[in-house]
Amino acid sequence: MDMILVAGTGPVGLAAALALADLGCDVILAGPPPSSIDRRTTALMRPAIAFLEELGFAETLAEIAAPLSTMRIVDGTNRLIRSPAVTFRAAEIGEDYFGLNIPNAALNKALSDAVRERRNIRWHEEIVTAWRTDSDYVEALLGDGTAIRASLAVAGDGRNSPAREAAGIRTKRRELNQSALVLNFAHARHHGFSSTEFHTEHGPCTQVPLPGGFRSSLVWVMRPKQAEEMMALDDRALSERIEERQQSFLGEVTVESGRQVFPLVSALPTRFAAHRIALVGEAAHVFPPITAQGLNLGLRDVADLVEMVRKHPDDPGSSLALASYEARRRPDIVARSSAVNLINASLLSDLLPAQLLRSAGLSLLGGIPALRGFFMREGMQPGSGFAALLPRLPRRA
Repeated sequence: MDMILVAGTGPVGLAAALALADLGCDVILAGPPPSSIDRRTTALMRPAIAFLEELGFAETLAEIAAPLSTMRIVDGTNRLIRSPAVTFRAAEIGEDYFGLNIPNAALNKALSDAVRERRNIRWHEEIVTAWRTDSDYVEALLGDGTAIRASLAVAGDGRNSPAREAAGIRTKRRELNQSALVLNFAHARHHGFSSTEFHTEHGPCTQVPLPGGFRSSLVWVMRPKQAEEMMALDDRALSERIEERQQSFLGEVTVESGRQVFPLVSALPTRFAAHRIALVGEAAHVFPPITAQGLNLGLRDVADLVEMVRKHPDDPGSSLALASYEARRRPDIVARSSAVNLINASLLSDLLPAQLLRSAGLSLLGGIPALRGFFMREGMQPGSGFAALLPRLPRRA
């Protein structure tokens, strides 16, 4: 197989380099070591976990992650129309857990360590400063002056992807009037390996369990001005605000150091591959942190990318190969992005019809086990909910 260049050293870029190397490709990875101070966590669903386990991370995930066995949605608004609380239990669909909540810093370290051990991955710890595309190759110029030619470039270089721009791919981008406050906190009561998402007038406030039972991560979406005010509070005052927002269901809260704020945007490229460049991760999709879809979708990008390279080993950057990648990714990316943006819009809407529809939808989910099971399966793996609804064909004798 020809040389493949992976630009970007976030978890998606690192995973892409490892998966392509395991396929037998010679891989060049470009980008600095990932941050070790990222306080965010990522809830990976079972398909993403299976993908990482195939790369050799089964033991590592068991050591650094907390299982998600229960997920709750609670209406924390003060609106006239309030939705009923809905609880999703993995046991309802025959699973021990939906997924694992993993600290980003720990995941990045595990992926980085594995990359350094792969003989067919050369890691240049430099960013790409310039791109040049040709009909037969793509060329990247690194910060240290090194020029790299490859038959295919994998753009895992983030939401503002220079590789995407070099491929001439336009992006529909929308700045959201929301920011996400991210931190970890300790609490008096055991979380029971449950995640609770409180829906507020300005976005979700989501608690996700961390290992040990008495620590959780928090992603609280709010207006940017409110996020600034929260960042200015001392630890005690912020702990009290979080406990109040979560209705004290975990008891006394104590925030840990390292809080961060991230402005939210929504972005969707018009294409997902062009001119020997394939988009993965946030280069291919950006949306609010709702329903734990971001990195799960990014790892599905990588899985489909690897399948494309497997089927087109002679020239994985050809127009035919990239067209097949586009065809595989478009339905999944567009559907997930649209769904998350629709949910976010429904949370922000003050219109009574929107509130009624949302309340009715959650009531149906809470009251109909089969419908709840469908959404749980679809949330973990696209298509699995529909597959479960189909009647099983009788086996031949």
